[in-house]
Amino acid sequence: MIMDSKICGVTDSETLNFIINHSYPPKFIGFICNYPKSPRYINIEKLKKLIRVDKKNCKFVAVLVKPNLEILEKIKDLNFDYYQLYDCDPKKTKEIKKKYKKKIITAFTIESGEDVKKFELFRSISDIYLFDSKGYEKSKSFNHSFLRNIEFDKRVMIAGNIKFNDNLDNLREIADIIDISGGLETSGVKDISKIEIFLNKINNLKI
Repeated sequence: MIMDSKICGVTDSETLNFIINHSYPPKFIGFICNYPKSPRYINIEKLKKLIRVDKKNCKFVAVLVKPNLEILEKIKDLNFDYYQLYDCDPKKTKEIKKKYKKKIITAFTIESGEDVKKFELFRSISDIYLFDSKGYEKSKSFNHSFLRNIEFDKRVMIAGNIKFNDNLDNLREIADIIDISGGLETSGVKDISKIEIFLNKINNLKI
């Protein structure tokens, strides 16, 4: 049952303010903190200024790929509610959660059904499971049917080449939260008109 959404890869104040102040804002807003290969990466100084805002009802998510101590220390006092971790084993994830006292979205990149089963190693650590494609910044998709008929003990977030005008009804049975990034862009830039359509669609799914 889709209850919420996450808009990821926000890099500018105009887009952020539009999202936060929308009539149907997403539950989560993500910022790419340490992955320069992504066109949505934002350096630490710009990030500090960007997220120094009233989040209202939104939760801010630091998206981190195999984070080292340097980046974790740089962002530890910033306005984040969740850390979304890629390529972190259970031990490292547990250490980060304990030290920085943040809720954890554990991200799994999926190529096969076997990749999905890795969530079992993170049951005691994760607050949300995110299933994404192997593409990272390339907005690739994966076979969503891999998630069917699995009983998850946490909320499930799904990402990977989801578009603003997709038939999201198809994801109702396998996801609680839709995570979208490139699907809200035109020529690599967040498009307010696409965000408007997407957030209204998510709201209609809740009704």
